[in-house]
Amino acid sequence: MSIEVKVPELPESIADAEVLSWHKKVGDFVKRDEVLVDIETDKVVLDVPAPRDGVLAKIVEPQGSVVVAGQLLAVLKEADEKAALSHNVVEKKPADMEVEEKTAVETVITPSAKKLIAEHQLDSKNIQGSGSGGRILKEDVLRYLNAQTAAEKPQQKTSAEKEAAPLADDPSGRVEKRVPMTRLRARVAERLLEAQHNAAILTTFNEVNMQPVMDLRTKYKEAFEKRYDVKLGFMSFFIKATIEALKQFPAVNASIDGNDIVYHGYFDIGVAVSSPRGLVVPVIRNADQLSLAQIEQAIIDYAQKARDNSLSIEELQGGTFTLSNGGVFGSLLSTPILNPPQSGILGMHKIQKRPVAEGDDIVIRPMMYLALSYDHRIIDGREAVQFLVTLKDALEDPARMIIGI
Repeated sequence: MSIEVKVPELPESIADAEVLSWHKKVGDFVKRDEVLVDIETDKVVLDVPAPRDGVLAKIVEPQGSVVVAGQLLAVLKEADEKAALSHNVVEKKPADMEVEEKTAVETVITPSAKKLIAEHQLDSKNIQGSGSGGRILKEDVLRYLNAQTAAEKPQQKTSAEKEAAPLADDPSGRVEKRVPMTRLRARVAERLLEAQHNAAILTTFNEVNMQPVMDLRTKYKEAFEKRYDVKLGFMSFFIKATIEALKQFPAVNASIDGNDIVYHGYFDIGVAVSSPRGLVVPVIRNADQLSLAQIEQAIIDYAQKARDNSLSIEELQGGTFTLSNGGVFGSLLSTPILNPPQSGILGMHKIQKRPVAEGDDIVIRPMMYLALSYDHRIIDGREAVQFLVTLKDALEDPARMIIGI
């Protein structure tokens, strides 16, 4: 009896997906719920498990194919594990096993990574994969190449030029390479362009003295970590302060739907996180109901999932407001772009000691620039400015914010 393996149902916002890699080969036995194939959407990588025990009889859609929900991916044949193993031992020859072993290695390499490996004539065994199940991503290959380049810097320049030469048939050494966008990168580009075309984006700025938060963090960080088994970072303070400001200015937590303004009575805060596949924005649901420790743990969990490419679609959908911390990369000032359909996004930046005036004195304080980009169609400039002032006041007196006065 044949068993069909189909593309799972995709959310309404996702039209199709790409077959990323097969974990099994034709003839392999697979157990129920064992991952057969990975498919990549413009948001996440989905694991497609086997619906029942059986032998993989046919792969209908090979790696790189674009598929839609419900489309046939593969066909299994019913078989028990003992019979399948016996068949494999009798039928497979050493040469066949060697070929299949090579194929198995190839199946955990994404198409873009495979292309780079071929262009640079690399051995994939030397590249550490950071994707799900050790899958080698394009970023892993680039990281490996960067490490090689760094190791070769002490050598003569001509040697480096010879290594780069295979990239382009140009004796001048002016190297170019062309790689396809990942589906995530292409989708991010599309959404950012959509935001700029469909919203009246304006950005307003303020700055905050981070000394009070830093003092509070220094005083309690050891006790906090000992009690909650998680470090006390800055992001939880910003999320709490943001929620206080959103409560006072609900338009910043709203969105436009056609000719209607939808005011959200909850606070689902998106936190921009860097991943090997690009920028993703997982959402902390009902963040107003969480403690500082719970927020910090949620951020850690999401960051790990982003690195492992294991974020679910549900964790990336929705959100009423977003925080983006470019400061971790050294950004001093930026104008973040809205994450549609949200109407506001807060840009955090590098904490830098600067001279500031306090009364008639000039003092040195650890300052951070804040940038609020907002949709001017529903948020007035007055509201945006007052939102940032409220946020600034909360961060510069965090004790009052935490105890709720």
